Formats: sequence, structure tokens, C-alpha cells
Amino acid sequence: MSFKSLKIGKYEIEKPIVQGGMGVGISWDQLAGTVSKEGGLGVISSVGTGYYKDKEFAKKLVADRPLSEVNFYSKEGFHEIVKNSRKICGDKPLAANILYAINDYGRVVRDACEAGIDIIITGAGLPTNMPEFTEGYPDVALVPIVSSPKALKIICKRWQKRYNRLPDAVILEGPKSGGHQGFTYEQCSMDEYQLENLVKPVVEEAALWGGMPVIAAGGIWDKNDIEAMMELGASGVQMGTRFIGTFECDAHANFKKVLLDAKEGDIKLMGSPVGYPAQGVVTNLTHLVEKREGPAIKCISNCVAPCNRGEEAKVVGFCIADRLSDAYEGNLETGLFFSGTNGYKLNEIITVKELIDKLMQGE
Repeated sequence: MSFKSLKIGKYEIEKPIVQGGMGVGISWDQLAGTVSKEGGLGVISSVGTGYYKDKEFAKKLVADRPLSEVNFYSKEGFHEIVKNSRKICGDKPLAANILYAINDYGRVVRDACEAGIDIIITGAGLPTNMPEFTEGYPDVALVPIVSSPKALKIICKRWQKRYNRLPDAVILEGPKSGGHQGFTYEQCSMDEYQLENLVKPVVEEAALWGGMPVIAAGGIWDKNDIEAMMELGASGVQMGTRFIGTFECDAHANFKKVLLDAKEGDIKLMGSPVGYPAQGVVTNLTHLVEKREGPAIKCISNCVAPCNRGEEAKVVGFCIADRLSDAYEGNLETGLFFSGTNGYKLNEIITVKELIDKLMQGE
């Protein structure tokens, strides 16, 4: 099968591969810029931009961590990441992933628009008011992430009624993706919620709203997986974990090593202060949290609204901002290492170009 380009709003993505947004600092300028340069859609994670260039862009630090959401989601850090991505990819389409559950969501969306981002992707909640924050930037394409046709219907209805617009594309994420899931623990293992069983119903729902492209995500690993999704009606795929196995990925060498060393049974669902189950590698942190011996929870960065200033973090046993940033800094003792269910398949580090060639042409 030869693959067609992917159209999102006014932007044409030459190869129908969207690189998943991974924070803190796993997909920043090097990875996103290179993916876009090589013809896919590079996606910058907006999470933890205060940590960029060794916290240069966080104006205030407490215990060496960005204080409050304004420093954790640093506007200056975000702008610098976009600027450095552009040095790599030029004017090719470039996206940002901005979680709906974060504190300061609207402000971070505006930061992305001002920085010159072409496409904004939002998951971790139903972004029913997303278009509100891109007013004045008509060329910025908007792409919500959903886990069901019902979620897409709700978003389309609200957007059409309130803003007279519809999503430019939609990402359908199944329960094999890394990080946060749009499902309960039980649903993650049920047949009807598996990606391959959701693509057709979501494509059918999209058709009722003009037929926006549906991008399938979660557990996609190789050319065969991409072809299977296209045959079900998807126009493209999103892949996150596989891009961690590239030289250009912004992740610390220790993060890459955690995945290279992981075995099939090491990737599991866990609780999260965000209020959704999250998927990652079982590590030292997991064992500490199980014994309630994890690092102290202080809520310095106030990162996500559902956590309620550290209250949910205390329930699940860890602060997500601190633990993801520890992973970004390569701390194997207290880092939280998100991965999709197929992360154990990573067995080598290659260039982004080599990876995209493999995905397009087969191994």
C-alpha cells in the first residue's frame, strides 16, 4: 500500500504520520523539528516548558522546580522551543500538544498561537471551548483527541453551535497508548474499546460532520499496523513511543535505556493525579509508590486542574509534574517513564529519517 498525504486544515502533511506529543521534554525541538523536516507532523509537548535548557525559562524556582503553572508552562520556554524547531523544519507544518486538564489551558493555547504553531492538538478531557482561545488566528488548525464517537459528536455539536466551526481533524486514541487513557481501567482491556473496533464508528461520526480526517493512535508500531488502520478508514496515524527510540528524541539517555531494557510485562496501567489511568514502565518509583514510600508531595508547579493542588497526588502517591520532570532529567530512582503497551519492542536507537522510511516502506 502506498500512503497518501494527510490534510489538516490548510496544512498538508506529506507522510500521514503524526508524532505523539510527549512531556515533560520528550518531544521538544529536536524531535518535533526533525519529524516535520522529514515529512511527518512533529508535535511539541507544551508540558513543563520551564524545564527547557536546564530551567533557564522558569523565572521562579522552589526546590529547583518551576513555581506555579506560569513558570511550569513557561511562555518564554515554549517560544524558544518553537523557534529552535523552526531552525530544523523551516516552514513545514508544526504542531503543539496542549492537555485540556492543565492549569492555564487558555493561556498556553494563546502562547502556542503567538509562537507560530500551525496545529494544536488537545486531549485529557473534552475541549469543548478550544476555539475560544485561538480567536484571531484563523489559520491555526484544531485537532481534539477522542476515545469514542460520542465524544466527537459532543465536541462537533458544541463547536458548531458556539463558534460555527468544526475540528480540522480528530485523533482517536485507543487504550494501548502511552500516558493517560480516555478509558476506565476496566474498559482498557475490553474488546469494544480497542482501537481497531473504534475506528469505523468514529470515521462514520466524522462523516456526519463533513468527513474530517480521523487519525488513529495507540499501539501502532509498524507499516502493517498503519495499513490496518488505513483499511478501517483512518487518514493517518499518531505514534509516540516508537519515536523515543530515535537519536533526535529529546528524552534523556536513561529514559531511552528504560525502554530498551523493558520487557513485555513491565508496561502497566497505574493511577494518576490527572484522574485517568496512565500507562508506563514499572520502575523503582512504582515500587516506592506501592509501599507509600515515594518522594514527598509538595505541589510546587500546580500543573493540572484535576489534581486540586496536590490532593489527588496524595491519593495516588506521587506528584506527576515532579516525577515526569525527574524522568526528563534521567533520574532512574524517582522518574515516571510513560510508554505505550508496545514500548518493550524498542531494541535499537535509529534516526528519525530511518524510522519514517521503515514506517513508509516496511522493514
